Amino acid sequence: MVENKEKAFVLWFEEVGIADVPLVGGKNASLGEMIQQLGSKGVSVPTGFATTAYAYRYFVEKAGLEVKLRELFSDLDVEDMPNLRQRGKQARALILDTPFPPELEEEIVKYYRKLCERYATSAEFCEKFDSDYKEECKRYASDVDVAVRSSATAEDLPDASFAGQQETYLNVYGEDTVLKSCHKCFASIFTDRAISYRTIKGFDHFDVALSVGVQRMVRSDLASSGVMFSIDTETGFKNAALVTAAYGLGENVVQGAVNPDEYFVFKPTLKQGFRPILEKRLGTKELKMVYDIGGTKLTKNVSVPVSEREKFCITDDEILKLAEWAVIIENHYSTVRGCYTPMDIEWAKDGITGELFIVQARPETVQSQKSGSVLRSYKLNGTSNVLSRGRAVGEMIGQGKARVIMDVHRIDDFQPGEVLVTNKTDPDWEPIMKRSSAIVTNAGGRTCHAAIIAREMGIPAIVGCGDATQAVKTGQEITVSCSEGEEGRVYEGLVPFDVNETVLDNLPKTRTKILMNVGNPEEAFGLASIPCDGVGLARLEFIIANHIKAHPLALLKYDQLEDESVKREISELTKLYDHKPDFFVDKLAHGIGTIAAAFYPNPVIVRMSDFKSNEYANLLGGRQFEPKEENPMIGWRGASRYYDPNYREAYGLECVALKRVRDEMGLTNVVPMIPFCRTPDEGRKVLAEMEKYGLKRGENGLQVYVMCELPSNVIFADEFAQVFDGFSIGSNDLTQLTLGLDRDSALVAHIFDERNEAVRRMVTIAIKAAKKYNRKIGICGQAPSDYPEFARFLVELGIDSMSLNPDSVIKTILDIGKMEESGVLVDDIMEVAQAK
Repeated sequence: MVENKEKAFVLWFEEVGIADVPLVGGKNASLGEMIQQLGSKGVSVPTGFATTAYAYRYFVEKAGLEVKLRELFSDLDVEDMPNLRQRGKQARALILDTPFPPELEEEIVKYYRKLCERYATSAEFCEKFDSDYKEECKRYASDVDVAVRSSATAEDLPDASFAGQQETYLNVYGEDTVLKSCHKCFASIFTDRAISYRTIKGFDHFDVALSVGVQRMVRSDLASSGVMFSIDTETGFKNAALVTAAYGLGENVVQGAVNPDEYFVFKPTLKQGFRPILEKRLGTKELKMVYDIGGTKLTKNVSVPVSEREKFCITDDEILKLAEWAVIIENHYSTVRGCYTPMDIEWAKDGITGELFIVQARPETVQSQKSGSVLRSYKLNGTSNVLSRGRAVGEMIGQGKARVIMDVHRIDDFQPGEVLVTNKTDPDWEPIMKRSSAIVTNAGGRTCHAAIIAREMGIPAIVGCGDATQAVKTGQEITVSCSEGEEGRVYEGLVPFDVNETVLDNLPKTRTKILMNVGNPEEAFGLASIPCDGVGLARLEFIIANHIKAHPLALLKYDQLEDESVKREISELTKLYDHKPDFFVDKLAHGIGTIAAAFYPNPVIVRMSDFKSNEYANLLGGRQFEPKEENPMIGWRGASRYYDPNYREAYGLECVALKRVRDEMGLTNVVPMIPFCRTPDEGRKVLAEMEKYGLKRGENGLQVYVMCELPSNVIFADEFAQVFDGFSIGSNDLTQLTLGLDRDSALVAHIFDERNEAVRRMVTIAIKAAKKYNRKIGICGQAPSDYPEFARFLVELGIDSMSLNPDSVIKTILDIGKMEESGVLVDDIMEVAQAK
């Protein structure tokens, strides 16, 4: 161990910690911190050593470089691209043309030799490989291959990310190559992007020093690697970890050269020992970076075989282990800093040993800096032809004239306010990225360079489009929308849009629970930032129609399908699954789980499928299994399907998915709700079907609700209360069926009104019955939001909850708060209800 760290040229990672950022930079300090503090908790980090900031300043001072560099930067203008390029090139040349002092070289070599002694491979070990890898192994037997990474003393701070500003070199081996790579890292403190970024962020170029980390390589070129965040990068949702993965070395994921696989894991129940993988999305993963064996470069990109692209590159156990590490790392850094600190983490899997490693960790710098007291939302006020689609980054909308640039050397053509359209970005693009109104790329995932910089700069971006540079032309006016869920869309023309801001401070706490209607899992994490008491209606129809797309019986009876074209479509849709019904269960469980996780631990009431027969018929393969009914609205729908011999097997898939969400993911806040249940006996039959799949009322806290949307639900409310644990009034269907009209018919639509006295009487009877038998009762519909007098009516009756569309929640909280405060006092509500 070194006695005086401040005067050391080189330190082992084990000798530094998070307090040593001024000494070895953020990256190296973090590696040392994890090795020292988290190894005992199971987090594996490859060791190595770091040159110090003192070594860098010693080099600069001894060669008299600061005077020359200050003179060089005296007329620097980072907004002038030619000026920036010229000054950067001259500064780097000045560093590279100045040799390291012999005493610094000797120290770096000494530490590298010690690393080789610790990890040198025996020649016998190499005999187990095939010829190519055998020779490669022998070559590395004495010279350990390392990653050489720059670590600036101002990087990886909670409010600024210098990630990627300086250089990284992989598969470096041999003393001379290690020294050259360290020298190039020193020079990279003056890359154009680093100079520009420091200037923008207000850092003096000579207050920032450079440390170089030399870390034992993880052989992920033979396996996979990726990036993970302990927070949802788009919405700031704190309870989900995002893991991305692709084959080969991790630089392709960081640079956005590939579209990686993506996995979401729910942290709270992961800590409890459950397996809450909320979502798995397959990326294209077309390239992988590997060692350039026998070549002239250290690494190279090769094509990934199609068979490997079409499967996930890590297992569920590995996903969960990485997520566990993300939680451990986040918890540790939050404790050290004394405040919540979400983390941006790079990981790698060793293809020789099969082990997982953390190779970098830094504070996340975008979502962690946002104010939680203001809710900003963007909404398109029109539509247009969609030119291209990809992964949305952020939730904003941007627009302007497009500028398609395929070569970074053409960035001088870019004009402020244009939309940058390119294949992918790296730090060399940053000088123009900050001047763009939006960014669109062909390649990349949500953790690529373009996505990270766009978030940091508050610019909407769509990545991984595949065809954007062909679909969009320079000079074309376009709108880049990231406000419609996880899919970002590039629209032709300037589509009008609104930006709304809502201050969330001082919202009243109402006795009446205000819940939200949520159907699209892709919007759930974003909607979770709206204050509410849970979800009163999560419809399965959206997940089935948009994520599954196929009729459940078409999956169960795939071999009996008569339409060959349908069979081909389903085959492509389910190509990752040997047993096609598993596709339905997986997708449904992921959708339900995501919504449940977003609002956990508040209740999430999930209405089981309620397609009508004509709607089921429109699903892939549906026409073969659905009857043609004259009036599907009051036909074979809801509960009547669930126990029918012709459908019960399909309903079983819903039950299996629901059980997985509750038992395997640990999301016991999910409350299933049965729609269109005509009689109490029908309800009992449905519960019997659910029990066949392990869903029994009362076990593991399971409650089952019923929709109160039929006159029979009201008339027999006392009997339904013996079968179910709660009611949710479906005001639309209850109004239709009470008044005997079709609200879609223009001839009688004017009669449709939830405030009609007949409907009000029905609602009154239902609420009184629920209260009598101590059952929860709420309403899921827009009437309380649209009609304040109807909301007051419900509050006076003592309804337990109202579930509304997201855009009505804040307004309704404020309205109900005023009603409860100034109208009927909370203590009097129950008396009023009982009196009625």
